[in-house]
Formats: sequence, structure tokens, C-alpha cells
Amino acid sequence: MTSPRTLAPNRQLLNKVPEVTIYFWIIKVLCTTVGESAADFLNVNLNLGLTGTSVVTGVLLVAALIFQFRANRYIPSRYWLAVALVSVFGTLVTDNLTDSIGLPLEASTLIFGVLLALAFLVWYLIEKTLSIHSIFTRRREAFYWLTILVTFALGTATGDLMAEVLGLGYLATGIIVVSLIAIIAVAWRFGLNSVLSFWIIYIMTRPLGASIGDYLSQSSGQGGLGLGATVTSLIFVAGILGIVTYFSVTKADVIPSASAIDTDEAMERGGLWQTVVVVALVLIAAGTGYFLRKSSLQEDTSNSAAAVQSIPGASQTVIPGASQTVIPGASQAVIPGGSQPAQLSPLGDLSKFRKITQDTLDLLNAGNQSGATARIGDLEIAWDNAEARLKPKDKAAWTKIDGKIDTVLRALRATSPNSNSERVALTALLTTLGPSDSHS
Repeated sequence: MTSPRTLAPNRQLLNKVPEVTIYFWIIKVLCTTVGESAADFLNVNLNLGLTGTSVVTGVLLVAALIFQFRANRYIPSRYWLAVALVSVFGTLVTDNLTDSIGLPLEASTLIFGVLLALAFLVWYLIEKTLSIHSIFTRRREAFYWLTILVTFALGTATGDLMAEVLGLGYLATGIIVVSLIAIIAVAWRFGLNSVLSFWIIYIMTRPLGASIGDYLSQSSGQGGLGLGATVTSLIFVAGILGIVTYFSVTKADVIPSASAIDTDEAMERGGLWQTVVVVALVLIAAGTGYFLRKSSLQEDTSNSAAAVQSIPGASQTVIPGASQTVIPGASQAVIPGGSQPAQLSPLGDLSKFRKITQDTLDLLNAGNQSGATARIGDLEIAWDNAEARLKPKDKAAWTKIDGKIDTVLRALRATSPNSNSERVALTALLTTLGPSDSHS
């Protein structure tokens, strides 16, 4: 006769998700960063474009989930491959809404927030539990992966909103996210609902992974360690393979017994009112922070515009002692001692971006392909960091230049770069950025 003590471990091997340990969070962050790098590689280096990358990734994700659903127990390699591909696809969903459709990140954040709430609501109404330790039916597993997909899309929208639209940059965003994760972890230790804590942290690890990846790959001039995207990705892939191998050998992340389920479901009691309180606090804090930051950015834009002295029919930046020529309706900057003013973009002074572009072209003309590819990375970072300041000035002008920069990045980062295509793209970008300033 078989005892219940013997049956329990066999029953738990049917659970389709891993135990949540420190290794779980480490590998999740690593998958997030590698997923984003993989999307950029397919989009830019292989020149598949956003749509092509989305199709390829979607097919791979469907295949990975088929293997995952066919398994009758948790298998580390299958599970984490699916997570990595969900990371890529979830990011691409947000990117498509932003770049292809033009949906603001504020709207994407709200939409995915509502979709996540609905997914949790339907999951709970049907299954009567949101326990992450009891994913041992096909229906629960379907809810689990749907929720994960939405969390990646929401995490992408939230992280990009903070880093780009609000102009905080990925390093500052990463610091904020780490602080919030620490607060939630401490709150969990003092009794915050475990399911609520898990999903909040799960969402926030996406912008955290992006911040870590950017910090490691960015050049030292941009405040990073200068490892580059390729080296950073290889380091993270090695970390993922190492941890997955460790899990496969030791079974350290297999949920050991029914007690884990009982404990987790017991801690769900009281989760409703805690969720209402926490969500309310998050909405109030996020709304207040968003309003204050946007107000600050608008004030900076207004101050910048106020520095331009206007005359009827002309917009000029006048520098004392300069010889001036006014062209009606043009935006101008007058250079001391010069007789002709330089045309300014509606976005203002773009000399910083023009210099990086010119440096890249000079390196390319000198036969230094690797140097040109590295230098153009500085343009990408500088342009992203300036988005919050420049885009409100003239969205159409910003979008035009942004498209030219994307073309340049694809040309410079192509697997087999063509020097003529690179020069054409760089020259077109220089023309769009406007004439050079003799003092830049």
C-alpha cells in the first residue's frame, strides 16, 4: 500500500512553474535583458524591421509554449526559454503600439494596466486562487502565461515612460525600480500578500533588466561600463545557461510539497483589501510623480523658448554684438562676428547630435567601421535621453529626425554593413539635423 507521504512528491512534480527563490529573480532579470538585446539584433542587425521581428518572435514563442504545455512537469530549459521569448514579444507589443501606431506610452501603460487587472480578475473568478504554486492544470497554466505576457508589455511601457518620456534615463529609472522592489520585499516580510508582492516585483524587474543592460553596454562617456551590447548579452546568456543547468541537475527550484501550496493559498487571505490599498497608493504616487515631472519639463521648454527673442514675422536667437540678417518666418541663431545666421531646428540646438553624426561619418571615411559603429551608439543614447526635452517642442520634427536615426542605426549595425548605404544614411541625417554651427 502506498502512503500519502510517497504520493505527495510525485504530485508536486506536475507543477509547471519553479519555486520562487533568489535564483528565480536573477534569471528573470537576465532573461529580460537578453530578450531586449535579441529583439534589437533581429530588428537592427538583421534588418528585419519591427514587423518582421514581431512575426519571427511570435512564431518562436508559439513553438516554445507548445513544448511547455506538452510537458507534464516543470522543465527548467523549456520554462525559461518560454520566459525569454515572452520577454521579447511583450516588449515588441509595446514597441509596435508606440512606433507603428503612434500610441503614447501613457496610454499603453494604462491599457496594459487595465488588461492585467482583468486577467487577474477572470483568473480568480474561475480558479478561486491566484497561487503561483498551483499551476498544474492547462487552464491555470494558460492564465499564468497570459499574465506574464501582459506584465512584460506593462513593464516595457512603464520603464520607457519613465526613462524616455519623463527623461529620467535608464540609470535613474533602475535606481527607482530597485528602491520600489526593496520596499515591496520588506513589506512582504511584514505580511504583505505574497501573490500581490510577487506580481508587483515581476512587473518591475523588466525595467530593472533594461537599466542594468544599458548601464553595462553604454560607453563610459555616457556613464556606463562600456562593455557593448554583444559582450553584455554574452555575459547574460552565460548566466542564464549556468543557472538553468544548475536547476536541471539539482532540482533546487522544484516545488517540494503540498505545504507550499497550502501556505501560499493561506497567505492569499486578506489579499483583496491589501491589493486595493497598494494599487491606490501606487496610482497616487505615480500620478503625482508624473504630473510634477511633466510640469518641470514643460517649464524647461518654456524657459528655453523665452530665451529666444521674437520679432514680428521672424524667430531669432540674438547674440549681442552680432551682425544680423533676418529671414521672415525662419528660426535663426546669430553667431558673433558672422553676417549670416544659421538656421535652427524647431527643436533648438542640435549641434551635439550633429557632432556625433559627423564623427561617425569621419570614422567611416577613414575605414574604421568598428569605431563608427561604436560612436553611433553614443548618438542613440544621447537622443533617447533628450527625448523628454525635445519631443514636446515639435513632435513632427522630432519624429522625422528619429526616423533618420533609426535608418542610420540599421545601416551601421547591419550584419554585413554596406559603406555606401551607411554614408547615404549619415549624410541624410546630417542634412535633417541642419547646418553646423561654427562654434559647435
